[in-house]
Amino acid sequence: MSRIRVALFATCLVDNFRPQAGFAAARLLEKAGCEVFVPCQTCCGQPAYNGGNEKTAIAIARNVISQFGDYDFVVAPSASCAGMLRHHYPKLFEKDTKWAERAQKLAAKTHELFSFLVNIRGLKTLATRCDRRAVYHDSCSSLREVKCAREARILLSAVEGLDVVDIPEAEICCGFGGLFSVKYPEISTHLADDKIANTNATGADLLIGPDLGCLIHLAGRLSRMGKKMEVRHAAEVLAGMMDEPALGQDRQ
Repeated sequence: MSRIRVALFATCLVDNFRPQAGFAAARLLEKAGCEVFVPCQTCCGQPAYNGGNEKTAIAIARNVISQFGDYDFVVAPSASCAGMLRHHYPKLFEKDTKWAERAQKLAAKTHELFSFLVNIRGLKTLATRCDRRAVYHDSCSSLREVKCAREARILLSAVEGLDVVDIPEAEICCGFGGLFSVKYPEISTHLADDKIANTNATGADLLIGPDLGCLIHLAGRLSRMGKKMEVRHAAEVLAGMMDEPALGQDRQ
């Protein structure tokens, strides 16, 4: 594989809550023959955009485009953030000819991590082992916006010793939904409880997924319910970086 320059869009949640997932993403990209860069970055602007604050979303988008526009590809370990850059940045600048072309160019080379590894770099095998039974949670963004549900499963199937099963009713939201969980906490909690019940029914002791927002949401609810379930970003498992405590677990 030819070596390419990839800018890692680490995401706010990874930066603030789970740097391990960002390091794991970088390791996977390097395994796929990429030269990885982490430009100066802030939020993708999605909270402001979804909250109707278009002015702030545009200001953030301009910063992201300026910082990431010169790389061969932009990759995010989050379908939610990748979807913002791919689908919503061009919409933000539909009436701004100065920025519209730049937004479209960035969108065209932005990818969710696992989709990029499989579909662009052709990565199919990994020298990794994990002797666990795990469930895989699809985020709504990976299922519906970026449409990359199969790619992580392809990579996880190459992990020796790992038995991955799907959660019953996998297509139903976990209840996070960004601002949704803040605006509608009762509904959000109910959805999380249903997801956790379906997860426990599988007999797995490891919950993995592609989007940290969902995983933090579920790990927090599991902790409050007193249930023991290890929660990790799928990149950590694939990169063999499971030495850090799981989400919601204390350091020893």
